[in-house]
Amino acid sequence: MLTMKPNCECCDGDLDPTGDDARICSFECTWCADCADHLGGLCPNCGGSLVRRPPRDTALLKGFPASTERAPASRACP
Repeated sequence: MLTMKPNCECCDGDLDPTGDDARICSFECTWCADCADHLGGLCPNCGGSLVRRPPRDTALLKGFPASTERAPASRACP
């Protein structure tokens, strides 16, 4: 199950777990779409491809909530 981090690791913007603005790599590093585009679609932490994070249905969030622990800013983010 995806962690569903609540923020972008670059700009610290909020990311809705039911929305489609989040991008992740295979290690679940999490970025907003704007920052992912600025990064050329590659994760600066691991070099992996950033892909659209699937949204979690609102009904499923009750039993499987998104994380409330904010991701730290990446040292590699410009």
